Amino acid sequence: MTIRVRAFAVFLTALMSGGLVHAESEFRSPWANKERAIILDGYEHNSFNLMEIAKDARVAAFIHKGSDGMPANYHCNRIVDAMQQELCKRIWRNYSVSRELYQTRRQLAKALGLKWGAYHLGRPGNPIEQANHFIDYTEPADDELMAIDIEDNDPDKFMSLQDAQIFAEHIKFRTGRYPVLYTNGITARYIADHRLELPILSRLPLWYARYQSDIAPHFPKGNWQDYVLWQFTSQNNCTERRCPYRPPGTSRDIDVNIADMTVTELKRTWPFGGLVDAIPPDNLPTPRDKPPYQQPILVASAEPLLPPVKGAVDGTITASVVVKPTGRLRARTLTVDALSLALSQSVSRQFDHFYETLPFATTAACLKRTSMAADAPDRIRYPALTPFL
Repeated sequence: MTIRVRAFAVFLTALMSGGLVHAESEFRSPWANKERAIILDGYEHNSFNLMEIAKDARVAAFIHKGSDGMPANYHCNRIVDAMQQELCKRIWRNYSVSRELYQTRRQLAKALGLKWGAYHLGRPGNPIEQANHFIDYTEPADDELMAIDIEDNDPDKFMSLQDAQIFAEHIKFRTGRYPVLYTNGITARYIADHRLELPILSRLPLWYARYQSDIAPHFPKGNWQDYVLWQFTSQNNCTERRCPYRPPGTSRDIDVNIADMTVTELKRTWPFGGLVDAIPPDNLPTPRDKPPYQQPILVASAEPLLPPVKGAVDGTITASVVVKPTGRLRARTLTVDALSLALSQSVSRQFDHFYETLPFATTAACLKRTSMAADAPDRIRYPALTPFL
């Protein structure tokens, strides 16, 4: 074997094992690498055999649907209308059966050595109640992954992105961990592009849903430099004859995900409860980008006495506040120290209302009389100075 042939063989071996071009291969058919971990996800209507699934050494975990939207109403007997009362009872029965199935599947999966997780399908409605509903439904253990499922950026059909942030924060408050974010490519791109407006959602570990063999041109690299899970197979691209990956014990309606790590690494990293690092946008404004203020702001003025006067310093200044609705100036004479203190207290107390206060004007020098009108450039807006004058 020549040196060139041996070099090619080494390269090919590294390529197949994912060791040489790791950064590139994670976005291009990583399921072809037999060292990469497989994760399945499903819901109550999927039919699968967990004992057969566990025989696939690449399958490391199963994520099951937990709660869906707002909690079910269990006060059905309080409903007067008979048809609505029966509908309420049916919804509650379905809820109870699905939760029992969830608990049974969880116990079996964990007994077979699989890692477990659950997701909440976000719907319009109170995000705090939905977060509590998810925790009450799934009773997540410390080693179980939690996820919020935002199917699309459509607040009329699914939980809004702003509410998803509240949901994630409440999950963190109650469990000490953040959930993973499951969403599609378009929504993920929107979140990445608006990461300053969505500082929590854009930093949740990303469970990315896209059914293509190459996502490198489309991956939303905002704060996300990588996915934690990539859902690459569902009914969208899996038929009876051809499927990117079909584990034993499943049919083509099961969703299949890949992780950019081995089974051992995945089990060690599970359940992804933190935030990814924040990466500022390239066009983030800086203080140097702020346009200059066009009108000079005068806080107070006291013109020094000209030589040869020495030692005689007038320590007072005349301040005026415009009184609404008359627009007249009300004068008060203060020492410079008292005015400075008043201004400082005003700023510290009402800084947030800087642009919602009365105009404040001072004379150009302490020697001017109160009856003289203040010059226009001396007029300023300052936070609620009136209570201190």
